[in-house]
Amino acid sequence: MLSIRGLSKSFAGPRPRAVFRDVDFDLAAGDFVAVMGESGVGKSTLLNIVAGLDRADAGTVAVDGVELSTLDDDALTELRRARMGFVFQAFHVLPYLTVAQNVGLPLSLAGIEGGTAADRVAGMLAAVGLGDRAASMPRELSGGELQRVAIARALVHGPRLVLADEPTGNLDSDSAVQVLALLRDEVKARGAAGILVTHSRAAAATADRVYMLARDGLREIARG
Repeated sequence: MLSIRGLSKSFAGPRPRAVFRDVDFDLAAGDFVAVMGESGVGKSTLLNIVAGLDRADAGTVAVDGVELSTLDDDALTELRRARMGFVFQAFHVLPYLTVAQNVGLPLSLAGIEGGTAADRVAGMLAAVGLGDRAASMPRELSGGELQRVAIARALVHGPRLVLADEPTGNLDSDSAVQVLALLRDEVKARGAAGILVTHSRAAAATADRVYMLARDGLREIARG
């Protein structure tokens, strides 16, 4: 469902710097993988390219057989809305909306309203253990609960691909383990695929496979 071939990226400027080059990668439905690497190696940049938010210098990215370089900005926006979900370190939960309203945002963007949207939101909140917090405001929730809201929002519209960028960086270790297990299990239960970018070996251990991103590409690393 995700295919990357020969992907290379560099930063322009007075002293151009290669970020990474010749990245080849495939991801199938049901896969939940982690990408690690040194600071500055381009882990977040790689996610942004996969999401169509940044352009590579060379190579291709295809989601469900659709090559991103063939799409204009409007088509990329539509693809992200329909097929991708995002979980970030800073949660990005809107403070002036209730938990249910935050989770329902992707449905509103997709034109799904009324009872259908309410049922999906309720089901997703129940799945992440927040069924009784629908009417709560974000300020009333803990960090771990806020990240559960972010996971529910990322999955409520049934995306094919979930991209998580350091999603537990603001959580204590116990909350981080619970949140990552939840993210992995929900991605798999819905037949999606997930990429977790992290600097934490403990976080990466929750994934099916772990990859190391370096200047010369992406390689799977042995477990154990």
